[in-house]
Amino acid sequence: MSTAETLEERSSVEERAALRQAAAEFTRREIAPHLQEWEDAGELPRSLHLAAARAGLLGVSLPESIGGSGGDLLDTIALQEGMFSEGASSGLMSALFTHGIALPHIAAHGSPELVDRYVRPTLAGELIGALGITEPGGGSDVGNLRTTAVRDGEEWVINGAKTFITSGTRADFVTTAVRTGGPGAGGISLIVVPTSTPGFTVDRKLAKMGWHCSDTAELSYVDVRVPAGNLVGEENAGFWYIAEQFVVERMALAIHGYAIAERSLALTHAHCRERSTFGEPLIKRQVVRHKLVEMRRQVEAAKAYTYAVAEQYVAAGGPNEQVIAAACLAKETACNAATYVCDQAVQLHGGTGYMHGTEVERHYRDARLLPIGGGATEVLTDLAAKLLGYTK
Repeated sequence: MSTAETLEERSSVEERAALRQAAAEFTRREIAPHLQEWEDAGELPRSLHLAAARAGLLGVSLPESIGGSGGDLLDTIALQEGMFSEGASSGLMSALFTHGIALPHIAAHGSPELVDRYVRPTLAGELIGALGITEPGGGSDVGNLRTTAVRDGEEWVINGAKTFITSGTRADFVTTAVRTGGPGAGGISLIVVPTSTPGFTVDRKLAKMGWHCSDTAELSYVDVRVPAGNLVGEENAGFWYIAEQFVVERMALAIHGYAIAERSLALTHAHCRERSTFGEPLIKRQVVRHKLVEMRRQVEAAKAYTYAVAEQYVAAGGPNEQVIAAACLAKETACNAATYVCDQAVQLHGGTGYMHGTEVERHYRDARLLPIGGGATEVLTDLAAKLLGYTK
């Protein structure tokens, strides 16, 4: 390795450490004092998006040429780790960074006009975007979605429904997956739909077990007319655009998983040192120490594997079959760690851990969504089996 490469790597490490610290400070100052209020309200204030943009957080890992801050998936990890370390919840991160799933397709394949109208203002904190893929009864079966878009002159006419849409009640636009061609994956396109368009309706705000501060909606499209220019990239190429971004989404959820587990472990460690039962601190009991060690083992394993896959992704310059399969495994590993560690955190906190508003209780509820979101574990395991050659 050359001296120049060594210096470049050292600079990247230092920059990511600074980003992690800045994200942690932003969370302490702007998020932690208000998070329970937002949890109870069921949504985040739009002002938080503006504050995050001013702090330089919204554009991380998106190109500077479109209004981002530059960087790659490893920078995203640094950002998210910093925020989770100071108590940001998985639900908050999903709502504040929904543009991470709403914008990449537009950024990679959209026209300069679409970038100027939607990407730049969103990264400035002025707009909120959502991604509309999942349909009632459809789940993870993206290739068979039924929402249609029919060309009528210089407009697309859209009819259908979407559900489980993150930030759906606050969104100014929805990057919507529609069927413009024949059956199967080859007939899907992506079209940007402003939520102010006649015929677009937020049917209801969905109440959930966790992710309380992340508003989630059911949407309907009834003869919604949008300009033909709102098509993202090529007609009938939408499935492939979606697929190429799924790796980053699944990696983000893997980060959610090990990071809320790591935070829950830290809170539990502190609690076990401070809490006394039968005249002794909990930490003096062997069974408690062994639980903490197992929690730590699972956190470290999930974190190391996620980092390894992220480095593969960055080195490859994007997704390939090996990285796609590895991302599926990283997500499952981290989700399993979150499920176990957050459960044990509640257990070791005792009655306190079961109280609404206790941080470990929030992480426990939020963790349950991770094996479902971004592709259910069962679906991703089968996908990995195919990519790894474990099928006939």
